[in-house]
Amino acid sequence: MATLPELAALRTTLDEPAVEHLQRLLGAWSLLADLSFSDMLLLARADVGSHAHDYVVLAQVRPNNRSTLLSDDLVGTTQVGARWPLVSEAFATGQRHEGEVHLDGLDEPVPVWALPVRSGSEVVAVVVRLQGPLRGPASLYEKSYLQIFSRLCTMLADGSFPYREADVAGPGLPRVGDGIILIDGRGLTEFATPNATQVLHRLGVYTSAEGRSLKNLGLRVRAIERALEFGNPEIEEIDRGSDISIMFHCVPLLEAGVATGVLVLVRDVSDLRHLNRLVVSKDAAIKEVHHRVKNNLQTISSLLRLQARRDDDPKSRSALLEAERRIRSIAVVHEVLSREPGEEVAFNEIVASLVLMVEEQSLLSCELELVVDGDLGTLATDVATPLAIVIAELLMNAVEHAFVDFVEGDLGIVTLHLKNDGAWATAEIRDNGRGLSSNFSVEVPTSLGLSIVRDLVRNQLRGSIEMRNVDAAQGGGAYVAIRVPVAN
Repeated sequence: MATLPELAALRTTLDEPAVEHLQRLLGAWSLLADLSFSDMLLLARADVGSHAHDYVVLAQVRPNNRSTLLSDDLVGTTQVGARWPLVSEAFATGQRHEGEVHLDGLDEPVPVWALPVRSGSEVVAVVVRLQGPLRGPASLYEKSYLQIFSRLCTMLADGSFPYREADVAGPGLPRVGDGIILIDGRGLTEFATPNATQVLHRLGVYTSAEGRSLKNLGLRVRAIERALEFGNPEIEEIDRGSDISIMFHCVPLLEAGVATGVLVLVRDVSDLRHLNRLVVSKDAAIKEVHHRVKNNLQTISSLLRLQARRDDDPKSRSALLEAERRIRSIAVVHEVLSREPGEEVAFNEIVASLVLMVEEQSLLSCELELVVDGDLGTLATDVATPLAIVIAELLMNAVEHAFVDFVEGDLGIVTLHLKNDGAWATAEIRDNGRGLSSNFSVEVPTSLGLSIVRDLVRNQLRGSIEMRNVDAAQGGGAYVAIRVPVAN
C-alpha cells in the first residue's frame, strides 16, 4: 500500500510543507478518533487529471474504543465529490460543517463532520468524522471526551493541531483508554476518568482532584506547567519508590495560540519499566560473563607466552606461540561482546584488533603493510568466533611465509578484502610475496595452522576455501578466498 507522501505525489497537487503537516496529523489523529468514538478519513483534492471536485482518501483511522463503521480500507480510493458536499463546503469556507451521509451496507444515514485541515493560510485537506451510534445517552465522560474533541477540531481548522514539535498518541505513548485528566487554564482539574483516578491512587493521591490542582494535592507534574506556559506537548514520568512509574503526556488545548487547558493522558508503565530494568540487568550480567571469559583467555594466553619464553626447543616454542595467538583471537571476540552483548557482533572491531595483533607479532626485516578493504558488518557470534581464528591464522601465515626472501628496504603488502552480501561473507587475503610452493594442496596441508583453517571453514562454518598463486603479470604472490554463509 502506498504511503501518504506517495499518494499525495501521485494523486494530488499538495506541496511538501502541506504533506509534512498531514504526516504530523497521522501521528496524532488516533487521539481524535478515540475522543470522538468515530472512524475518520483524510481527504484531499484530486489532481487536475481527475473529475472536478473529486477527492482522494490519503489515510483512514478507526477508534480503539468503539466498533468501526467501515469494514473496507478506503485508502487510495477516489471519492466522487457529489457524494461529499460537506467536504466541498469545508474546503471552501475553512469551517466545520455537520450533516449526514449514506454509507454502503448501512440502512440509516451516518452523522458526519467535515473538519478542515489548515497548513499555513490554506486548507490542504479535510478530515471526515463518521460517528457511530452511542450506547444509550452519553455519559459524563463521553460528553467530556466530545467537548475536548471539539476543541481540538477548532485547533485543526486554525492550523495549531497537529503540533509541530511532537506527536501525540504515537507508539508507546498513553492512549485515551489509559486515563484522562482535564486541566483548565488555571491549572485546576476539571475532571478525571476512573482509570486516571486509579493511577493517581498509585501515586498516593486519594483526595478527589476535581476543582484542585495536582500540586496542591502533593503531586507536582512539571510537564503540565510547561504545557500551559509554552503551549507545547510535554512528557514526564513520575516514580514512587522503585516499583511505580506513571507516564504523564500533557497535550495543550489552544485558543488563538494561547493554552486554555491541558489534556493529560496518563498510563501506568510500572511493569514496562520493571522489564526494562530486568533487561538492563541481564545485559550487564552478559557483559560481565564475556569480560570474565576474555580475562581468562588472556590469562591463558599470557601463561602460554611465558612458557614459550622458557622453552629451549624452537619447535615447542613455536607451537606454544601459535596456540597463544589462536587463544588471543578468541579473546578478541569476547572483548567486543563485553562492550555490546548479544548474539551478534560488529566484525570490523574484531578485524582491527586482529590486524594489530599480527603487526605486533611480526618479526620481518622488511617493511610490512596490512591493508583492510570492505566490511563484513554484523555477524552472529557462532560465525564471528571461528572466522576470527581463520582470518588471524591466514594473516599470520602470510606474514611468516610470504616474505622470507625480502630484505630491508623491500615492502611486503598483505591485503584483506571483506564483503557481506547478506547471504555470504567473503574474506579475500592476498600478498605480494613468493607465493605457494608448486606441490601445495589445501587438501593436504603442511602445517597445523592450515589444517585448523580448512576444518573450521568447511566443517564448522560450512563454507569454502580457495588457495592459489597469482600470475606474475598481476603482481604475483598468493591468494586465499574464504566464503561462508552468514546464517550459520
